[in-house]
Amino acid sequence: MRKSLPGKKIIAVGSLVALLAATTAGPALATTGPHHDVDKALKTLVQDGVPGAQATVTSASGRSWSEREGVGNLQTRTPFPRGAKFRAASVTKPFVSVVVLQLVAEGKVGLDTPIDRYLPGLVAGNGNDGTKVTVRQLLQHTSGLHDYVRDLDIDAWRHRGAEPEELVAIGLKHPPVFAPGTGWTYSNTNYVIAGMLIEKITGRSVSTEIANRITRPLGLRGTYLPVRGDETLPSPHPQGYTPRPAGLIDFTDFDPSAAGASGGLVSTGEDLTRFFGALVDGRLLPKAQLAEMQRTVPAPVGIPGAEYGLGLASVPLSCGGRFWGHGGNIPGFANLSGAIPHGKRVNIVVNQDPLPDKASDHLAAAIDTGFCAR
Repeated sequence: MRKSLPGKKIIAVGSLVALLAATTAGPALATTGPHHDVDKALKTLVQDGVPGAQATVTSASGRSWSEREGVGNLQTRTPFPRGAKFRAASVTKPFVSVVVLQLVAEGKVGLDTPIDRYLPGLVAGNGNDGTKVTVRQLLQHTSGLHDYVRDLDIDAWRHRGAEPEELVAIGLKHPPVFAPGTGWTYSNTNYVIAGMLIEKITGRSVSTEIANRITRPLGLRGTYLPVRGDETLPSPHPQGYTPRPAGLIDFTDFDPSAAGASGGLVSTGEDLTRFFGALVDGRLLPKAQLAEMQRTVPAPVGIPGAEYGLGLASVPLSCGGRFWGHGGNIPGFANLSGAIPHGKRVNIVVNQDPLPDKASDHLAAAIDTGFCAR
């Protein structure tokens, strides 16, 4: 999915292909200890050509450790900083889905209610019909709505920013990919609309709702959804790089509102492992809503057993079992995050996107190693 897009038009694209590729490619290393095995996986990513990589692994008891390889700044050659803040891209989607499902639990939103009930007239034109697209279909990428990202030139939009209505309008210039509920295709348009739903129902911004409902209760001090015009990352952070014909350029600063509720989140490795652990352990949603989130459909990305729920992927592991998580790609950063219920939680992040050849597979292999190494 991500690999099929031109380099200039990749922004906030969820790395579901990266998330699923290579996770069943072979047995995880198991003879030299988890730190060594994870470090070796990160070294492979740096050998692929990414400037730097960081792994954060949290045990079921809550103890965290991390490994770092490469550099966080190509000019100064300084290491990838500890506690690094980075653009988490489409890992935003599970956060947005949790907020929507909390509203479902509160009786304010119906999962199988057409989105037109809440945002009348928004999804219309070119064969798009909001009276036939449900909230569930938006969260599960079964709506059939075209992905606006495919038409977005990131250089032109880098410092411009956008309002959600603009992004949705870009997607709705195209007819649906399929009739709602009849297929699966990853579309960032779905989550821009989900963010608009949150704002319509609560009367507050998506950023505020994520803070009130998730980051403050969990103590995620390094995680927030930036507002339009907030182009810089807080310290400490690595520089984020994106390739151009003349080489890698620094793309750290840009207006993330062009990703918004589909992929604008800033976070840290420790925060994301804490979030996914709390989510799969049932501390963010009532049992009924967590079960809905984990009701999956096959995700046709070439890996047997790969499935997608409501903003949450279920991914087989080489050592057996599965983890629940998500990935994210945005110019400058790519990361994968997830957790096993009442078990280990892992985040892998690199400071380059689009990725070099083979790095998507090796990023997925690194998270598999994080879960499977003993």
